[in-house]
Amino acid sequence: MEAMAVSTSVSPADEFDRNVPRICGVCGDKATGFHFNAMTCEGCKGFFRRSMKRKAMFTCPFSGSCTIPKDNRRHCQACRLKRCVEIGMMKEFILTDAEVQRKKDLILKRKEEESQREAQREALQPRLTEEQSRVITLLLEAHRKTYDDSYSDFQQFRPPVRLGPVTRSVTRASSLHSVQNLSSEDSSDSFNPPSDPMDSKLLNFSSLLMSQSSSSSDSSLTSQSISMLPHLADLVSYSIQKVIGFAKMVPGFKELTADDQIALLKSSAIEIIMLRSNQSFNLDDMSWTCGSQDFKYQVKDVEQAGHTMELLEPLVKFQVGLKKLCLHEEEHVLLMAICLLSPDRPAVQDRARIEAFQDRISDVLQAYIRARHPGGRLLYAKMIQKLADLRSLNEEHSKQYRSISFQPEHSMQLTPLVLEVFGNEVS
Repeated sequence: MEAMAVSTSVSPADEFDRNVPRICGVCGDKATGFHFNAMTCEGCKGFFRRSMKRKAMFTCPFSGSCTIPKDNRRHCQACRLKRCVEIGMMKEFILTDAEVQRKKDLILKRKEEESQREAQREALQPRLTEEQSRVITLLLEAHRKTYDDSYSDFQQFRPPVRLGPVTRSVTRASSLHSVQNLSSEDSSDSFNPPSDPMDSKLLNFSSLLMSQSSSSSDSSLTSQSISMLPHLADLVSYSIQKVIGFAKMVPGFKELTADDQIALLKSSAIEIIMLRSNQSFNLDDMSWTCGSQDFKYQVKDVEQAGHTMELLEPLVKFQVGLKKLCLHEEEHVLLMAICLLSPDRPAVQDRARIEAFQDRISDVLQAYIRARHPGGRLLYAKMIQKLADLRSLNEEHSKQYRSISFQPEHSMQLTPLVLEVFGNEVS
């Protein structure tokens, strides 16, 4: 077997600079690297190797100082070999046949070992089970069916009335439709007549999907200080409907008794709404942007619905922190399901079963983070902390809601669903 060339691993700084052209020191052609201790092209590398292997003795037919251009480098072998030696090429760098074979064997062995290591890494790489993937698919479908990111339904709420330096703003909707119209038109999360005793117990809870008091469309009853209350009451009522639709598709939820379903929904509804609203939260101006400018909500808009900074300041802080976690949609829906299936909610009965459902979702979330979210080692802990933050927000919301609803002129602006869910809320 003929000996082969070896490229040294020691290179000057220029070797690593892609912007510096690499030129063969013998003929001026494009060099491919360091060969036998000098920067050369493949042609001159092979010429030097063959000459040394054969112990060739060349004689220049001219003056012994021929130029070696790349287009005519074979013209004078003697001067070409002389030039090879002058630029530092050394025969000691040429491998013997035995050394060549050992090197080939070593390269092959290293490739095989690397393939084995890669296979082992692949085998150890966390993967989602078929069941875990199924749970995630179900939750994604539930969320997408109950969250319209076009926000087109907002046109049917009572219009927002903003007071302040800007003239009052109202939606361009030509007619004001009550929330029950949304329920009858949207089949994706509307409730059919109950087919079993458990569903019948949810009828009162979801009846707001079917009706709304006549007074709720009369914005003249709203005082100037809470001019946004009618609009935001409709928005919250609509959001509760969507949360109900989402909950009924969460794996395990429908297996609970109707009483436990209602208890979980009443206690977690506002928290899930806050989680879902993060999808529209804008870090640039700290607003919730839901389509057009009419439905771009600032903190001052929520203040004009009767809430104070004791709620709004930590709410915005929560939204910023959650947004910065950069959750995948899969992680977001899993977090909502964990929030819903909290066994420590007031009035729940079968805590052990609810906890088992929640643990199952938590395991799926942790498995997803390990498998699909590189660098997410602390992400699960941060997400669980967000659930603790939501409890505090829930408590403050309940306090402020009671303050609003205790005033008849304000409570009459709320929808039956809002009154049903938050009116009896114990958080």
